[in-house]
Amino acid sequence: MRTAGSKRFDESDKAFCVAYSFSGVFLEQARLYRPEVIDSFVRLVDTGRVEVMEQTYYHSLSSLYEDKSEFKEEVAMHRELIWELFGLRPTTFENTELIYNDQVACMADAMGYKAIFTEGTLADPNYVYRPPECSISLLLRNYKLTDDIGFRFSTRNWKEYPLTADKYAGWLAAAPGQCINIFCDYETFGEHQWADTGIFEFLHHLPQEINKHENLRFATPAEIAEKIAPKEELSIRDYISWADIERDTSCWLGNALQQACFIYQKRLEAPARESGEHELLRIWRTLGLSDHLYYIFTHGGAPGEVHSYFSPYGIPYDASVTYFSVLCDLHYRLKKRVHLADAPFRFATGVDRFTGEVAWSLAGMKDILKAVSVESLQYHSRQGDLAFWAATSLGDGALAERIS
Repeated sequence: MRTAGSKRFDESDKAFCVAYSFSGVFLEQARLYRPEVIDSFVRLVDTGRVEVMEQTYYHSLSSLYEDKSEFKEEVAMHRELIWELFGLRPTTFENTELIYNDQVACMADAMGYKAIFTEGTLADPNYVYRPPECSISLLLRNYKLTDDIGFRFSTRNWKEYPLTADKYAGWLAAAPGQCINIFCDYETFGEHQWADTGIFEFLHHLPQEINKHENLRFATPAEIAEKIAPKEELSIRDYISWADIERDTSCWLGNALQQACFIYQKRLEAPARESGEHELLRIWRTLGLSDHLYYIFTHGGAPGEVHSYFSPYGIPYDASVTYFSVLCDLHYRLKKRVHLADAPFRFATGVDRFTGEVAWSLAGMKDILKAVSVESLQYHSRQGDLAFWAATSLGDGALAERIS
């Protein structure tokens, strides 16, 4: 299998460089079914002209969870996989679908990353910025110049059609600023834009045309972050992304079906962890892939057409029924495995004085009882809370009697 990357790196042009971002799930599937794909990317990395960026292992929406523990664990899992396959420790982070706000930036900064990517909607994308209260460099995708390749390249009624390599290089050379971040989906080359559109010929000639301009040179995100000082501070409090026209999180959480599935999937995290079974936790995490909610998008227009293009389902309703059914199946398996409660037990030491410890199942309760404070146990014993929870939430009257 020849990748778009190998087509470009067959050339002797030493100035060309690129950055890739792979989800852990993609790398798992490639290693299992097409190991030669992994080998091809390893060879590209070995050229010294390729940067591999970090992301969430499951390409998930875990950065949107109230508890950020899963997000941090997935990033750590991804870091170890990249080290295992490529021998690299990435310094640039790009969250799932470029989902970003100030909090995400600070988490990436705390995890040691030097740069983070997001969509260039709220400021001039041709500069480097600094998020508030952290030192990480913020890089913005130039979505207009990126979409000229990703979406408009083969559009015959576009006034710039056909887009040639020399024309595009001229646009880059004329653009003001410090850097131009072209950030495409990998499937742009050969799927969004089929081979017969001329996309591979465009890609073949582009580096040569870029090198004709003295004010242009290639750089990886890590090089940009290292060599270009931030222009100014840029604060982004609300979540943004590169998705659809809105460029926020509405493509995954914009309707009631999506929100219901998202809440249900989050609800199963604690039971999956309390099960102590790696396979059940892996299934739960796989159900956190952003794709599942992406397919339940119900808005029409051009964004709806894009969602439908990627979806294996005929209509969003079919996607929601399938996804919810699988979540229900996992819920049933967890209920059998850990004696799942209808409602969690929240430990406290007094009225509204919660300790933060929560049991979602009998198995989880057993683990927490080994570490919970005596003060909390005494409080709940006086109240009869544990027996009440066993009877009403676990539905285990015999256990409730023994506790009493």
